[in-house]
Amino acid sequence: MFSLVPPQDDALDDLVRGQAACDLTYREAGATAGVMPPGYRHDRWEIDLGAFDYVAFRRLAASLRHWQPQRGAGFTIVPGGPVTLGLTFALVVPLPIGYATCVGRVIYVTEAPEHFGFAYGTLPSHPEQGEEAFHVTQNGSRLIFTVTAFSRPRHPAARLGGPVTRALQVRANRSYLRAMRRAAAAEPP
Repeated sequence: MFSLVPPQDDALDDLVRGQAACDLTYREAGATAGVMPPGYRHDRWEIDLGAFDYVAFRRLAASLRHWQPQRGAGFTIVPGGPVTLGLTFALVVPLPIGYATCVGRVIYVTEAPEHFGFAYGTLPSHPEQGEEAFHVTQNGSRLIFTVTAFSRPRHPAARLGGPVTRALQVRANRSYLRAMRRAAAAEPP
């Protein structure tokens, strides 16, 4: 899970294949879509991406489907294809020293004319335990990006890291917001 050098592609492929048969590391699957469970840290981050229109919404939904928040935060995603229900994937997260490899599974995808999003849950090779959801939604005349999560440290290094672990979570969430703000500001192709 933690290394000083980025993991090799073949090792990531093997890790994803091995984790694909594993169960989630928590019982409350899907709770980011409703009432979040007690016993976890709850997070909600939200930004306004501008005036709602269907062209901008579809473009930002496509960005979200292709992992723009994570890629914009500097994470590597394996496999690199679009978000699909049931997808098992690895995120390689650069740390101040080294890298963390986090494995998750997409547990729901929401698609509606004015709402797109997905959530993933943690698998045994993830240092945290919980769920994270990303949504682009119409809110009145505005287009809103929201990150909702519940988590707690699972790996001993994450538990020992306490405030450092939390600071890395906050940094990642801020990076997600910045990445989607950049996507919203980009000129359509």
